[in-house]
Amino acid sequence: MAEYFDIYNEAGTHLGTALRGECHGNPALIHCTAHVVVIHPENGMVLLQKRRMDKDIQPGRWDTAVGGHLAAGESFEEAARRELSEELGVSGRVELFHLFDSRIRNEIESENVRVFGAKLSGPFDFQRSEIDEVRFFSAAELTDPANRQNFTPNLCAELDELIRCGFIRS
Repeated sequence: MAEYFDIYNEAGTHLGTALRGECHGNPALIHCTAHVVVIHPENGMVLLQKRRMDKDIQPGRWDTAVGGHLAAGESFEEAARRELSEELGVSGRVELFHLFDSRIRNEIESENVRVFGAKLSGPFDFQRSEIDEVRFFSAAELTDPANRQNFTPNLCAELDELIRCGFIRS
């Protein structure tokens, strides 16, 4: 099934929709994404997902536990809640807190991202069609250069901002 994203230009003007494959690696086609950083409420570890090996981009790499593109007319928070349900099986009224916004512009994606935090310990019923594994990482593991080689570039940028803002202490 073809997946379409609502796309915008750099000024934020809605341009219409484009196929997912047309958006990846095209800096003129910006899409909006909501990410949720899942933090264990007792030990502060961060949940990451390992992408399936047959995923279209960056297969087998570790990424933010929850992330997805906004559907037409959907707010960042609505998208975050939908993705929590779809990707981790977490539904109901989860407290989300806004961490920061970022603009990702690299050879893989051009996204405007709103990053939320949620304190959850599981268990998680993760989306096996998209994710091979989920697990909590300690601050030391998140900053270990050997591990970061297996993280997506977007995750590395997000972790750097979480460290800079004091949400993760290395």
